[in-house]
Amino acid sequence: MAIAAFHDIRFPLDIALGARGGPERRTEIVTTASGREERNARWAHSRRKYDAGYGVRSLSRLAEVVAFFEERRGRLCAFRFRDRLDWSSATGNAAPGALDQKIGTGDGARIAFDLVKVYGGAFAPYERPITKPVAGSVRVAVGGVEKAVGTDFTLDTLAGTVTFLPGAIPAAGAQVTAGFLFDVPVRFDTDYLEFDLSAFEAGAIPSIPLIEIRG
Repeated sequence: MAIAAFHDIRFPLDIALGARGGPERRTEIVTTASGREERNARWAHSRRKYDAGYGVRSLSRLAEVVAFFEERRGRLCAFRFRDRLDWSSATGNAAPGALDQKIGTGDGARIAFDLVKVYGGAFAPYERPITKPVAGSVRVAVGGVEKAVGTDFTLDTLAGTVTFLPGAIPAAGAQVTAGFLFDVPVRFDTDYLEFDLSAFEAGAIPSIPLIEIRG
């Protein structure tokens, strides 16, 4: 039986609320004979890691996680995860607006634009690809004028790509912007899910490691 590599389903939100984690980068540091450092970024993009075990505090939640884990076949299949610290294109996780993020500039022929979120701005802004937007949350504008999904553009929620339809292709020089909510594509980072039933009416999973996947 073939199993899809990515399941378009979100890890339980109430359990994710208690998760810990964040972005990780990989930097190579070489110290020269003079004591000076040479630093090189080995990854172009950060990779997020989480531990969702902190959110499991009852037998019902424990059973829910075990079922979710089994259906994903452990590390085999990836899924969506809501990072409660960072899940909107707008500052402070506010409701997204069509002008939140610049995703490209029209040339009169280009029809596909990938969603991104920019971090920082003073020195070296980081442009993060957003590949798992939330359906129904994406707003798009061209030249400051908001467009309509289904009429002016379509959205691939499994790739984060906005595709403009004939008659709505951005003109040369027109700025294309977007606002959206998004999830992080992750997988379990273990094939063994250990749980604790030491309390009569409570259950806990000491660790539920999750790791971001590319794409």
